[in-house]
Amino acid sequence: MLTSPYALTPAQISAFRDNGHVLLEGLAKPDEMAHFQPAIRAAADRFNTERRALAERDTYGKAFLQIMNLWTRDEEVRKFVLAERFANVAAQLLGVERVRVYHDQALYKEPGGGPTPWHQDQFYWPLDTDQTITMWMPLVDITQDMGMLNFASGSQRDGSITDTPISDDSERIFSEYVSDKGYPVTEQAAMRAGDATFHGGWTIHNAPGNASDTTREVMTVIYFADGAKVTEPKNDPQENDRQQWLAGLPAGSLAASELNPVIG
Repeated sequence: MLTSPYALTPAQISAFRDNGHVLLEGLAKPDEMAHFQPAIRAAADRFNTERRALAERDTYGKAFLQIMNLWTRDEEVRKFVLAERFANVAAQLLGVERVRVYHDQALYKEPGGGPTPWHQDQFYWPLDTDQTITMWMPLVDITQDMGMLNFASGSQRDGSITDTPISDDSERIFSEYVSDKGYPVTEQAAMRAGDATFHGGWTIHNAPGNASDTTREVMTVIYFADGAKVTEPKNDPQENDRQQWLAGLPAGSLAASELNPVIG
């Protein structure tokens, strides 16, 4: 499963490079999703450590349940995260020969879960390349009111905007920035299980809260171009990432730890 190629079109590649994001329908087939969705859900349930009620969490905690690097702890999830089809799409969109895995994230937004504030992913990553990309794939059919990703199209060209993690502050700062710059906000109405969006590390994005009575189940995989190096962390979150997802590799070394397998 997940070994056959996905035929990207030139228009899809251009859309990603112009807008900083692209929607790819049917990246995983229904039978593949029927196999992997229960495995990912079971692993996420098994390794989830969040036990507080929604009302007891801060803005970040209310946004989603976040369980990371499941590929290192469950064999079925490993097959999904290290799938050649997904990695080859990521490499083609970036225009590189091969990519490495940075880490995966199961992002489950519970019914009543809060919005995900505007942010840039690459704020967290101590890497010397902008050739970074995240695959965001719903494991169930979702609609906008369940917490669909929204993108500020074209914002990736501006690089780093603020040294602010995901928070109420990032929501305010980026909301004003997107408005002032006049970036169009792309809102997808619905996605089927197995569809996926890909967005660049600097693409500004957010998600509404989950107003439905169904958990928004999403699996993400972050990739970066093979050959990237570790940089000196610029903030505490980057130091945390260096330790957790790059196995503590020192600045200046190739980002190629045992946690960052090359695919393709």
